[in-house]
Amino acid sequence: MVLTAEIREQFLAEPHVGALSVVERPDRAPLVVPIWYQYTPGGDLWIRTPPGARKARAIEATGRFTLMVQRISPTVRYVSVEGPVTGTGPSADEQTREMVSRYLPPEKVAPFLDFERTHIGEHIVISMRPEHWLSSDLGPA
Repeated sequence: MVLTAEIREQFLAEPHVGALSVVERPDRAPLVVPIWYQYTPGGDLWIRTPPGARKARAIEATGRFTLMVQRISPTVRYVSVEGPVTGTGPSADEQTREMVSRYLPPEKVAPFLDFERTHIGEHIVISMRPEHWLSSDLGPA
């Protein structure tokens, strides 16, 4: 069953790990990688990544990407969105904390932020406006 616009946006707003897909080279299948993301219904979706990452370079080259999220319980449900990049810039401290807090328990946030600062380094934020949606819930009606 296809999800209504309201249900699919609420589902996308939940903290699932996304599968980001972007065309990296015309002679290859798309690059697909797991990623944390943030989305508020009706707004743009955004991700964080190191600026030199393969996915960042591919997104910059193509100007768009796809993100798919899913669950398997209590029913199989997925939402996939594709659209153009609406902005790219440095990741602010508030965005970093917001993203990490979305996925980790409170006691793990500060250690992760310290680790990222000392071992991973700079990140950028890439925003995307969802233009095309695919969604389904395979549970009972």
